[in-house]
Amino acid sequence: MEKFLEVVELINGKVNGWVWGPVMLVFLVGTGIFLTCGLKFMQVGKIGYWMKNTFGTLLKKDAKSNKDSKAISSFQALCTALGGTVGVGNVVGVATAIAAGGPGAIFWMWLAAFFGMITKYAEIVLGIFYRKKNSDGEWLGGAMVYLKEGFSGKKGLKTLGSVLGVLFAVFCILASFGIGNMSQINTIAANFEQTFSVPVIVTGIILLVLMAIMALGGLKRVASVTEKVVPFMSIFYIIGAIIIIATKITVIDDVFVAIFKGAFGFDAVAGGAIGVVISKVAKSGIARGVFSNEAGLGSSALVHSAADVKEPVKQGMWGIFEVFVDTIVICSLSALVILSSGVIDLSTGLVAAGFTADKSSVLVTEAFVESFGSIGGYFATIAIFFFAISTVIGWFVYGSKACEFLFGKIATVVYKVIFVCFVLVGATMNLSLAWDISDTFNGLMAIPNLIGLLVLSGTIFKVTKNYFARLKGEDVKPILSAYDDIQAEMEAKED
Repeated sequence: MEKFLEVVELINGKVNGWVWGPVMLVFLVGTGIFLTCGLKFMQVGKIGYWMKNTFGTLLKKDAKSNKDSKAISSFQALCTALGGTVGVGNVVGVATAIAAGGPGAIFWMWLAAFFGMITKYAEIVLGIFYRKKNSDGEWLGGAMVYLKEGFSGKKGLKTLGSVLGVLFAVFCILASFGIGNMSQINTIAANFEQTFSVPVIVTGIILLVLMAIMALGGLKRVASVTEKVVPFMSIFYIIGAIIIIATKITVIDDVFVAIFKGAFGFDAVAGGAIGVVISKVAKSGIARGVFSNEAGLGSSALVHSAADVKEPVKQGMWGIFEVFVDTIVICSLSALVILSSGVIDLSTGLVAAGFTADKSSVLVTEAFVESFGSIGGYFATIAIFFFAISTVIGWFVYGSKACEFLFGKIATVVYKVIFVCFVLVGATMNLSLAWDISDTFNGLMAIPNLIGLLVLSGTIFKVTKNYFARLKGEDVKPILSAYDDIQAEMEAKED
């Protein structure tokens, strides 16, 4: 196993450098900028609408119910997707971004999230628009579906769409073992060892059993768990973070100064060094931001496509809300906790003396300990546990859907067995390798998805424009989704 991991580390190091090079970063953020301009900065211009139709509906009964026994509610889709996005990326991901790129990495995380709101919106719109039903009457959608179905309607692109769809599904399955399994489990094991002195192998065995039990349930059971766990864990962590920030309010100004100074390398000695600093800081912030909110990966569309909703735009609003909660709210709170607690030297951007520099996964835990004493460490470790487990559950669903697309529903049984076994591998492997593997497959997964978003951007713009035109009462016919179109043809033949 050790020799295998050494080979993986060597290969991954070379691939990771290419995947997250300048070209990929420009491609990722550039796609978000293009879609944002095409949709006229909807994340700002329609902020009242999407907040009202997401956060404003959470207390309504119909948000948590669904009529289709084979589908899940919009709220369950949100919680399952949030479970996949709101994870250790919001805690440990922020810590590793700061450890690698300094406080300035947070600025680039915010920037990526701003444009990522529309990227994720676009993914969900296409996911709903092109979804289809499997043999059991369950929805199957996501990037692999809209790449295949969307490209088939464009001259000369049918084969390309099929190839990209297969590549996305393969990378999604591989990513589910990285971002959705090993890095999450590794973080839980490291924090339990740090806080409770529990050997990582013991934590790994316990988590393996828990995941095996979870794997026996279907999507609806997973969704019913996440709709209870995600709101609880988010509120639990947010309250603790706000308390720490409130006690450190006198240094918040210094924190924001450090973020903006670090973002643009103001302290670099020479002009040439500024470019190097910005490149490193931007890479850390954007890569960790994508790890956290997953905008551009096409992942959350896999579960949002199963929502009991007909309007693609209506479900897409949850994508904007998802990134907002994940990065703008929770990641920002994590950053403020870390930077205000003293575990990071604001003048140098390095881990302060007396704190653990070799394991960024415990930086947040140490920040809570510094503020609350030993009870703070327990609090942070438990919060990270819930964050990580919810992400494992979310990515378990993503990987299962991708596997079903490639090999059929029966093959998901094999996937589940392998996924559960990798829990033990994740608990005992090197932390940095786990995160590097996650970054690599995230990037590979994003490539076919971003190509799809650009090629199908016309559909995104038309569907969105049509929806808001009807909302205003204009006399326009709704644009039928691919599934509705097929249903209409079938009903016409029956008549």
